[in-house]
Amino acid sequence: MNGSCLEFKNPIQDAISRVRFAPQSNNLLISSWDPCLRLYDVDCSQLRLEAPSEAALLDCCFHEEYVAFSAASDGSITRYDLHSGISNKIGNHDDIATCVEYSTETRQVITAGFDKRIIAWDIFGAKPLVYLRNLDAEVESMSLSGYELIMAVGSSVDIYDLRNSDKCVQSNKFCMDVPIRCVSSIPYLKGYAVGSVDGRVKLEISYPSSSNNMGYMFRCHPRSRDGRNHLVPVNAVAFNPFISGAFVTGDNVGYVTAWDAKSRRRLFELPGCANSIASLTYNNEGQILAVASSHTYQEATEIENPPQIIVHKLDESHLGSVPDGSSSRK
Repeated sequence: MNGSCLEFKNPIQDAISRVRFAPQSNNLLISSWDPCLRLYDVDCSQLRLEAPSEAALLDCCFHEEYVAFSAASDGSITRYDLHSGISNKIGNHDDIATCVEYSTETRQVITAGFDKRIIAWDIFGAKPLVYLRNLDAEVESMSLSGYELIMAVGSSVDIYDLRNSDKCVQSNKFCMDVPIRCVSSIPYLKGYAVGSVDGRVKLEISYPSSSNNMGYMFRCHPRSRDGRNHLVPVNAVAFNPFISGAFVTGDNVGYVTAWDAKSRRRLFELPGCANSIASLTYNNEGQILAVASSHTYQEATEIENPPQIIVHKLDESHLGSVPDGSSSRK
């Protein structure tokens, strides 16, 4: 299944850090190290916004359809009006800001970074800043679903409830203290998946109507050269919001693979990309997958191939790959 590469009049000049589809449309938010925040209309193949930044952008998220936030290498957290292009800083971390999410439940912007802090920014209330936690290590990745905040801190997955963030609800150590590269919440269930630097993925899923919770680990990108296994970091994980149990992983050598969590089998693999897979995102209907192929900031080498964003429109064979045809939307 070949996708189409997004075209930019002014090409992205440095690593892509994150891509995210809008809540209700096929507008794609793109943060990068060049440094710039972009909004691309996938339906019309048109760039809607290009907002330069003073520092490299390591993450971005939507608040609503035309409001977004970014986290930058200078620690700044910035709000953008995507209609007008006007932006304003809402605050700063004391070190690099690596992650940003917006909670519709608490109406707060949740951020984390290399200063080992989780901060909630109340942009609507009287108190603009709330320190949630001081951590023991830097936050590598973060994901939010409802009130459940899931973070990759070193080789641990820490889970917080935003209604009572005074303490960590659960902390799970990854196998043999292997560093975690990415974490992703499941949008329709209580659970998550993490990808590690040694090529393994771990899933933890809780079903509300059953006591049979599911948790297992597998090596998702085994690449063999000369009969030997080579470790390939997993940089990104994304769950399909429409097909229950379906998710994709992206690795450090440019491959994206789709999986079924229930049957524990591989569904399909996309054609390889020239760069590492930096970020993955589904649109709100789960029918379009955007793949950011780019050098990542964890790598020590310079960019050899220009960054690309490839959009794959999934056909019926891909959307119907889950054996029971179950959907997260009833």
